[in-house]
Amino acid sequence: MTEQKKSHAEIIYLILAALFIASLVTSNLIFQKFFYWYPYDIEIFGSKLFEVSVGLLPYPITFLITDILSEIYGKKKANHVVVAGIFASFFSLLIIYISKEVPATTWSPVNDNTFVEVFGAAPLAVLASMMAYLFAQFIDIRIYHFWKNFTKGKHLWLRNNFSTFSSQIVDTLTVLLLLCSFDIISWENFLGLLISGIIFKMMIAALDTPILYAVVYGFRKYFGLKAGEEIHQKIAVETTNKINNLGQ
Repeated sequence: MTEQKKSHAEIIYLILAALFIASLVTSNLIFQKFFYWYPYDIEIFGSKLFEVSVGLLPYPITFLITDILSEIYGKKKANHVVVAGIFASFFSLLIIYISKEVPATTWSPVNDNTFVEVFGAAPLAVLASMMAYLFAQFIDIRIYHFWKNFTKGKHLWLRNNFSTFSSQIVDTLTVLLLLCSFDIISWENFLGLLISGIIFKMMIAALDTPILYAVVYGFRKYFGLKAGEEIHQKIAVETTNKINNLGQ
């Protein structure tokens, strides 16, 4: 691999990390708006289905990105981005706390009451989301690499969907339990939101499989990777070969 391609790999990694962090932080800030993603009213056990938070719209992107990172850059690099996302979310929490304490001017388009109404629940939401996110993302990465090793780098669709389905169920259940416990969401909406969230996330996970295939194909072709091979492995092999050649 040329030095130029190594540089490109680092830049792409930073871009993916930036998209991941932006999606994660945004999902925590906009979660209080809910919408129907299905045009018909359906109820189960008295709870309406297909009501989900707009925070779910950017959230599946984070799982797609961790799968791309896991496939191309490896487990360690994917975990680094997950940890960076945690720090970014708690930093946004700090900014919200400070912003709430600063009094608005009399002419401010957004007064103190409006700001608190929109962002007042954000700190607890960030805490709930981070706890759920921490469990879900590490589960996603672990399951992804389990299936990658088990299938010897084959069947990309299998590890993508198994890892995402499992982690999304854990994430949805954990975050709703915490949000209901914090009285941010009523318990009467718990079941409907749980089922709706899981169905929505699974559909998105299935739809992102072709995207993952296309991205991974493009990476492998550009960087000359074999099926199941990661960039750091290729660089290590090339470095070893150079050392051996010099020794000869």
